[in-house]
Amino acid sequence: MDEVGYTVLLGTTFDSVAKQDHLLSTMMEHRVGGLILCPVSESSEDTIERLNEIDTPMVLAVRELPGVNSDYVGIDYPEGARIAVDHLLGKGHKRIALLGGIKESSTWIERMEGYREALSRAGLEVDESLVIDSAPTREGGLEAVLKVLDNPDPPTAIFCFSDLIAFGVMQGLMMKGITPGKDIDIVGFDNVPVAEIYHPPLTTISSFPRRIGKEAANLLYQQMEKIEREQQRIILNPELIIRESS
Repeated sequence: MDEVGYTVLLGTTFDSVAKQDHLLSTMMEHRVGGLILCPVSESSEDTIERLNEIDTPMVLAVRELPGVNSDYVGIDYPEGARIAVDHLLGKGHKRIALLGGIKESSTWIERMEGYREALSRAGLEVDESLVIDSAPTREGGLEAVLKVLDNPDPPTAIFCFSDLIAFGVMQGLMMKGITPGKDIDIVGFDNVPVAEIYHPPLTTISSFPRRIGKEAANLLYQQMEKIEREQQRIILNPELIIRESS
C-alpha cells in the first residue's frame, strides 16, 4: 500500500477477542480508509455483526468468518492437511495425532476435514483420543503433546495445527526423552521463517503469508479506489516443505 501512497497502520490481536475489538474501535476512530483483518480464532456472532456494520472497505485474510460480507484471501486448508497426513501415511504411520488449535475456528475445522479425509482414503478411522485442541500457542502445543503421550496407544506421528504448536510439541517430546524426526515424525503448518532453522528443522505446509498479504492489499486497494468488480474469494494452493522432523 506504501507504493500507492497510503500509510499503513498495523495492530496485533495476539488472538484475543478483546484486543481485536479494541483495535477495530481504534481504527474506526482514526477514520482509516480500509481494513485487512485476520480474525481471531474465537470471533463470535457479535464480531460478525460488527464487521457487517462497518462502512469501510475491508478484506478478510487467513481465517474466514461465515456471514461476513467481504473479500477473502486464504489457503486451501483441507488440502494442506491432506498433504501433511498423506506424507505421514506414506512413511508407514497409522497412529497420527492432530494437535492444537481452537475447534470453533474455521481454520481448525478445515484442517480437521483434510485430516479425516486423508485417513479415510487410507482405510483408517479417526481416533478421537488422538485429536487434542489447545490454545494456538507454543504453550498450547506443549500441553497437547503431554496429554497425547498419556494415551495407552500413543501416536507414532503428529500433524500440528501450526508451526507454533509444533515448536511446543517438539519441546514436550524432548522433555520426555523422545527425539522428533527420529522417534516420532512431526509436520507443522505455515512455514514460518524459524521453521527452517529450528532443531530439528520442521517439515511443514507453506501457507504463503507474503502472497496472502499482497493479494489482500490488492483487493483492498481496488475497493478503496471504487473499481467495480464482483466480491472475490482467493484460495491459494498449499505446498509441503520436507525437512528433518519427518
